[in-house]
Amino acid sequence: MKALKLIEKIEKETFKKEVPAFKVGDTLKVHIRVKEGDKTRTQVFEGVCIRRRGSGTSANFSVVKETHGDIVEKIFALYSPTVEKITVTRKGTARRAKLYYLREK
Repeated sequence: MKALKLIEKIEKETFKKEVPAFKVGDTLKVHIRVKEGDKTRTQVFEGVCIRRRGSGTSANFSVVKETHGDIVEKIFALYSPTVEKITVTRKGTARRAKLYYLREK
């Protein structure tokens, strides 16, 4: 019983983070906190969201982008402390729940 209250308290603290409403097919800018030695900086990863999975604190999403002819895919935890903020650059329309075919294009 006490453990359940502790879990609820942790989830309330986690869900205070502002997450915009986005879905598969949207173009996102994900601001990531990167630690290099003793310094930290913010790096922006911009690409198309191809997947959303899970709910609650275990929710995650995948973003794909093309850089210099190479396709890069990253998976982010939605409520991770390394993700500073998520910005929706462009809304997209997708007829599928997962856009895995964008990995090959």
